[in-house]
Amino acid sequence: MRHPLWRILLLFLLVQSPVLAAEGLAIQKSLIRVTTTAQDANYRVPWEPGSIEEGVGAGFVISGSRILTNAHVVSNARFLSVEREDDPKKYIATVEFIAHDCDLAILKVSDPDFFKGTVPLTIGDIPALESGVSVYGYPIGGERLSVTKGVVSRIDFQTYTHSGVDAHLTIQIDAAINPGNSGGPVMQDGNVVGVAFQGYSGDVAQNVGYMIPTPVIKRFLKDIEGGHYGGYMDLSVNWFNLQNPAERRALGLPDDGTGVLVSSVASAGSSAGVLKQGDVLLAIDGHTIFEDAFVELNGSRIQMSEIVERKFKGDEVKLAILRDKQKMDVTVKLAEAWPFSMQANAYDKKPRYVLFGGLLFQPLSRNFLEANQVDDLRVRFFYDFFISDELYREHPDVIVLGAILPDAINTYLMPFRNGIVDEVNGVKMRTLNDLAAAFAKPADYYVIQLIGEGRPIVLERKAVDAARERIETRYNVLKEQNLNDDGS
Repeated sequence: MRHPLWRILLLFLLVQSPVLAAEGLAIQKSLIRVTTTAQDANYRVPWEPGSIEEGVGAGFVISGSRILTNAHVVSNARFLSVEREDDPKKYIATVEFIAHDCDLAILKVSDPDFFKGTVPLTIGDIPALESGVSVYGYPIGGERLSVTKGVVSRIDFQTYTHSGVDAHLTIQIDAAINPGNSGGPVMQDGNVVGVAFQGYSGDVAQNVGYMIPTPVIKRFLKDIEGGHYGGYMDLSVNWFNLQNPAERRALGLPDDGTGVLVSSVASAGSSAGVLKQGDVLLAIDGHTIFEDAFVELNGSRIQMSEIVERKFKGDEVKLAILRDKQKMDVTVKLAEAWPFSMQANAYDKKPRYVLFGGLLFQPLSRNFLEANQVDDLRVRFFYDFFISDELYREHPDVIVLGAILPDAINTYLMPFRNGIVDEVNGVKMRTLNDLAAAFAKPADYYVIQLIGEGRPIVLERKAVDAARERIETRYNVLKEQNLNDDGS
């Protein structure tokens, strides 16, 4: 005789099976296979296009006849096609919005037939630790839909590999995220609780993947409501935890476990002129800041940064601070901090450069550094300390002599490669536009002084003009300069 509990379990399964089947069918109707033909920029030979590659990712239908996917699935795209499960037709898609800082994008399909029969998925909340989730996508190893199960194992701040510098809330699950899973929905109880976006290679960690949680997704969708994406804002300050009792007493703080010490304030950031080095941050938007830089929000401890993460350009952040042992309230209006973009991966942009006398000058960037595998210590210093030492104040563009196209007028200049331009004819060069203007200005000779070099580069205008056609023909140079990242 069967135990009564068995009957109850069997009845539960019989009732739940149609629900689960219907749920799975709805997800399948919403899941999208995205095929991308992409062309990366060429930072070694910037007037030439980069290699063309094809990749596959996933996406899913949300409200408003839109497709949500990862930014890295469609970055540098030249052509996009999308397919629905069990529909062989390929539809042409375009990128409507893209957020490289949080690795999300919205695709649109002009053909109205594409969305017939699809079911927009609902964005849910953050799943609980140890709760189960399902990952949908098109990972390597097959052409059809794949579903993997996992458990939420960590909720934390992590750097998003797509930009390489931006850190946001991230959820770790014990299910591998492989190429092709990217952009697919992570589901729980019929709702989207995340977007699959990155994982570890097998030699680092197995069965570990990450998803973009719903607060990040919802912020992205809110940001684009006005017709453009404004991006994440930041206080642009660094701070120290105040867990040292002696340090707390020196600052005039009670031993109550609250407050963090401001160690630096970026002059190009939102807090410039409002906060100062040595301020103690006590509360943010009414939430007490604990000595480890966490706050309590809705019953959970989160990093202080997440309060700012949920805001937008132009929003205000109210801070309670201690300055010179006096309590006061200040307000920071959030704005973009442009210097941080130099250390981020750039996409959907054309390399900026100036070619003069066979000398190729380019602004320092993460893309330039990686493409050219630069190991020059001076260049590395300017890259690593561009923000912390505020090198951007004198060098908004760090102009590097990235390459030399050998010709009779420049063969002796090879030792100057990877030098950083300081002056041309006695005038400081702050930006690449300044350099282009200096070379356009009539002169018999151009004296280029590099930082840390006693001997300058000297080019004669007549020799440069005589060599121009020769160099352009020899190296198939299509354009002598590009000053804007849109190619104009």
